[in-house]
Amino acid sequence: MASKDNASSVAQNFVEEINYDEIEKIEIVGKGSFGVVWKGRWQDRDVAVKHIETEAERKAFAVEVRQLSRVSHPNIVKLYGACTVDKVCLVMEYAEGGSLFNVLHNKPAPTYSAGHAMSWVLQCAEGVAYLHNIKPKPLIHRDLKPPNLLLVQGGTKLKICDFGTVCDQKTYMTNNKGSAAWMAPEVFEGSKYTEEFEINFTDTEIYFFIWDKV
Repeated sequence: MASKDNASSVAQNFVEEINYDEIEKIEIVGKGSFGVVWKGRWQDRDVAVKHIETEAERKAFAVEVRQLSRVSHPNIVKLYGACTVDKVCLVMEYAEGGSLFNVLHNKPAPTYSAGHAMSWVLQCAEGVAYLHNIKPKPLIHRDLKPPNLLLVQGGTKLKICDFGTVCDQKTYMTNNKGSAAWMAPEVFEGSKYTEEFEINFTDTEIYFFIWDKV
């Protein structure tokens, strides 16, 4: 079972330990089974503070800290550090534009063009390609979906987030991790999850983004 002590040891080994009292909490911007995400201020920058409130999510916390500490790419959300003393949380880059899920489903729908949509798809593909080619161990995200694709810089820049299910390419997924609504049919049938499934995702999501723009 994961514990706060385990979370602390993981954070100390991979990222900066952030004093929770140094973070100014501004407003709640998201909720999920893991807990709550706050918009905050830390060291004169806007940050997203992802609070971890369940034991199951602390296991994912450890994975996310380890994997995000390995990556640095314009299309992947930046991890600044973690809090593990009084609270268990991740302190990450804040995406003021929200997620692509919001773009697709909010009412009234935000205005965007086919050019925006194609740019988002290209940026997602570039982030995925980086993960698949990172050394010494390439990574597979395993939960690519619109809620995990964030927008910054006025909606012009896309960033992949939520690395709690990431694994290296030698660790094949056969236990259906990820989100069912966006999962490849082959995975439901017990096939090994490889990078091809994520490449297929970027192809199919084009239709979500530009269906009513062409």
